[in-house]
Amino acid sequence: QVQLVESGGGLVQPGESLRLSCAPSVNILLLYAMGWYRQAPGKERELVARIRTGANTDYADSVKGRFTVSGDRAKNMVHLQMNSLKPEDSAVYFCNVVYGAGWKNYWGQGTQVTVSP
Repeated sequence: QVQLVESGGGLVQPGESLRLSCAPSVNILLLYAMGWYRQAPGKERELVARIRTGANTDYADSVKGRFTVSGDRAKNMVHLQMNSLKPEDSAVYFCNVVYGAGWKNYWGQGTQVTVSP
């Protein structure tokens, strides 16, 4: 069982930045993938950004050029740097990792990001 502890959400104005952090209870070098999803009210959960084995990254088209996902080996954490935030980025953001022989998905509890004037 993998535990994920998230931090860094909050309320910001359009154009500002936030950094989300996630601390997995396993070594991030052992993960098949790690990253962030989000879910806005009335919408399905969607991939925001992730790092897969081999340091391959995937980003939602809506965040390319504004968001950056990264792994911090020294602190064993996963970060999502979000710049130039827009109101449509408002959602609950979930940390996600894929780990183990069955490539099981594990989820954080979610952190709220609100972008509003």
